[in-house]
Amino acid sequence: MSTHGHSTRDRIVDALMELAAERDWDRIEISDVAERAGVTLLEFREAFPSKGAVLGSFNRRIDQLVLGNDDKSLSDESTRDRIFDVLMRRFDALSPYKHALKRMAPSLARDPLTLAALNQAALNSMRFMLAAAAVETEGPVGAIKLQGAVLAYAKVMDVWFRDEDPGLSRTMAALDEELKRGGMVINRLEDLERMTQPLSGALHRMFERGMAMAKKDRAAHRADADLDPSI
Repeated sequence: MSTHGHSTRDRIVDALMELAAERDWDRIEISDVAERAGVTLLEFREAFPSKGAVLGSFNRRIDQLVLGNDDKSLSDESTRDRIFDVLMRRFDALSPYKHALKRMAPSLARDPLTLAALNQAALNSMRFMLAAAAVETEGPVGAIKLQGAVLAYAKVMDVWFRDEDPGLSRTMAALDEELKRGGMVINRLEDLERMTQPLSGALHRMFERGMAMAKKDRAAHRADADLDPSI
């Protein structure tokens, strides 16, 4: 596996991914990673607090590769096609590390703390992936889009692990199916959001009006108290 860069952080990321291709995740010690990277434990500690943090840096590396190859020619395509292109480019960027990722997946699935941290990292990555596909991710529906995209990508990754076709036909079919299913859910949620917006606006205005009246009543009570010492 070729070295991505020459910085201490890059060498540590490369070392971890090399070791992950050779042995189970829970058998990789930080001292093993430091030795493979040619750094001291002090240098490792100054660069990363844990193996999970190294994975986070690897995730950002993949983000950079995908975002650095943005295809502006797809701007006129459908939303689903744009997302499909971005996520397939992500699989392309991950391809040199496929064996390592496949080998570490079962161990990571048994580690809830690492899984929670990786889910947050995946959400951050997916926010940029969807932005690259010109998909809005703010607000309540946006949050559902992000988590849904993370879960869908994880499901497709399981197919990718077993897909031996150089053209990734099974992976593409699985991704297309997940995007189709997710799009139907998002459309329903967006319809629901549009339907409830007038009600939400009315409730917000009623709340603000009630707060203003309560504030006015408190001011009037204070004024009465100033005038009448018996209050």
